[in-house]
Amino acid sequence: MFSEIHCVVKGKVQCVGYRDFVEQYTKENNLFGWVKNQDSGDVEVLIQGIPDELKECIEALNRGPSLALVDTLSVDWKTPEKLFDEFKIIVC
Repeated sequence: MFSEIHCVVKGKVQCVGYRDFVEQYTKENNLFGWVKNQDSGDVEVLIQGIPDELKECIEALNRGPSLALVDTLSVDWKTPEKLFDEFKIIVC
């Protein structure tokens, strides 16, 4: 059964390859959803997958790419209302 996490990542997470890191991780692990930058400097992520895989993904989101510095990661677990069939970077 699929679950969904909605995350807001705060810290040095823009202009460091964070969105590309998330996209690569999710594609390698068969997860679906999207990632986008926020005007505030945060990164917002919505990811769907099997709960155990999402728990591992949360650990990866906390690490981020080598140039990132994650200060806080808020995670909201949900039941998906709409299932995604791909992962994409949303460019605002």
